[in-house]
Amino acid sequence: MLKKILMWTGMTLAVLILLPVILMWCLYLSSDLKQPEYDFRDNIPLQFSDSLRIYGDNWLRKAESGLWEMKVSGGSYDRGYAIGKMSSDLLYYQENVFIDQIRRIIPSDSYLKFLRFFIIMFNRNLGENVPEEYRDEIYGISQSCTHEFDMIGSPYERQMQYHSAHDIGHVMQDYMMVGCSSFGCWGPASGDGGLVIGRNFDFYMGDDFARNRLVTFCIPDEGYSFASIGWPGMIGVLSGMNEAGLTVTINAAKSDVPTSSATPISILAREILQYASDIDEAYSIARSRHTFVSESILIGSSKDGGAAVIEKSPEKMSLFIPDKTEGRVVCTNHFQSNLFMDDSRNIENIRTTDSKYRFDRVEELLDSIGPASPADAAYVLRNRKGSGGCELGLTNELAVNQLIAHHSVVFRPDSLLMWVSTAPWQCGRFVCYDLKRIFGGGDVMPGEVSVAERVIPEDSFLDSPGYRAAIDYRRLASYVRAAADIGTEVPADSLDRILSSNPYFYGTYNILGDYYASREEYDEAVRMWKKALALPMPKTWLKDEIREKIENYN
Repeated sequence: MLKKILMWTGMTLAVLILLPVILMWCLYLSSDLKQPEYDFRDNIPLQFSDSLRIYGDNWLRKAESGLWEMKVSGGSYDRGYAIGKMSSDLLYYQENVFIDQIRRIIPSDSYLKFLRFFIIMFNRNLGENVPEEYRDEIYGISQSCTHEFDMIGSPYERQMQYHSAHDIGHVMQDYMMVGCSSFGCWGPASGDGGLVIGRNFDFYMGDDFARNRLVTFCIPDEGYSFASIGWPGMIGVLSGMNEAGLTVTINAAKSDVPTSSATPISILAREILQYASDIDEAYSIARSRHTFVSESILIGSSKDGGAAVIEKSPEKMSLFIPDKTEGRVVCTNHFQSNLFMDDSRNIENIRTTDSKYRFDRVEELLDSIGPASPADAAYVLRNRKGSGGCELGLTNELAVNQLIAHHSVVFRPDSLLMWVSTAPWQCGRFVCYDLKRIFGGGDVMPGEVSVAERVIPEDSFLDSPGYRAAIDYRRLASYVRAAADIGTEVPADSLDRILSSNPYFYGTYNILGDYYASREEYDEAVRMWKKALALPMPKTWLKDEIREKIENYN
């Protein structure tokens, strides 16, 4: 009898253990990214050089500004295929940089294959949540992608999943450098009454990731022609304007960690930019899609003569319409509409992060300049100081300009003018593009596409000791942090230099505290951490973390 009980107990345990594994394996096998199928014959020659590539009616060029510029037209697959043909080397570079970031965390190929299993599980329904048009375009691009990284998925799978990785990064905003700021001014808040939109896209994946900024001019067979700013392989929209004078910029909000994928925010933003001409149409498109992260989408519209914010979470959405008599809206990383006022995640986000501080700082800066011009908008986007002009230190997330921006852009929807920042960050020149000319049907090749007489000059910060200090600090911070991790000694002059390069920044003292703790110099470590706590800090969890270190080492 005991033998039968033990046998049935063992069988029951085996079933309980194997059932979840079998279920997960079935889900894995049933996942479908809906890869398109095309029997495509490439009979078009590619003209290729370092700075200019031409494929049919499409072109890609490296501008004197350092930006890559691309004009692409046609049907969805044809657009994607042309993008891939012209930018295969840039696609490889971008993917290699991204994979390097992953390899720093997961150095083993076997673990990467294991990671692929879970990514496919998470994204098993991604295909049905990405419109067919954009799946076709991504598939066209994937034809020119390398097979070197097939351990984490086929080229099509990887390119699809990279679009959801952007959303995962926004979910992790407490742990990554994500803190976008944007605003719109019109009527009494604008220099000539016309709509001015400004935005910083602070999505930081390292300097190498932002090296090849790409400005795309897309003329699709269906919908509106549009311009957007991103990186090679990204067909979703982060910041953009269409020929109808509608602009889209996305700002992350507080989200729970998702359990499965839905429509990536950048794909939703792309659909809005391609198919909406006003705020109502944009809202209707946003309402038709389910997303798995929370996001504020700032919509500027020349047709409406103003701007509004679509606030969307996985559960609900709202349209925040500012007071029209003020002619101004500011958007950072929290929600503002009545629908979300009592939302617990939004309340926590306002209380514990830097979003509200940056929001108030943008308001303060806009008040100080009066009616805004495009140059004024660039001034606001470049500001590195805190409330009332106080010192925050360089790279502080409380600042509007954290010296990490992938790109910064200013739009004039009424006149279809767009200014895009050049390196470094938003401190270089803002070059101007006239979308009327670019989308007007004329040939804008092979000379410079931007309008030289409308350039916004580079920030005077680049000629100051502060810029050299920022470069020095970034280099030394990585060096001292790495030494603290492995317990090696740093020369005293390097410790002095990191301190002198960024003396108003809490992070300087936090890094030095960690270094001294690794050397068992606990009194000095505690002294540094206490100095860090006395300086402006962007998130409450950072303060709690430093307080805990002080308690432990005291």
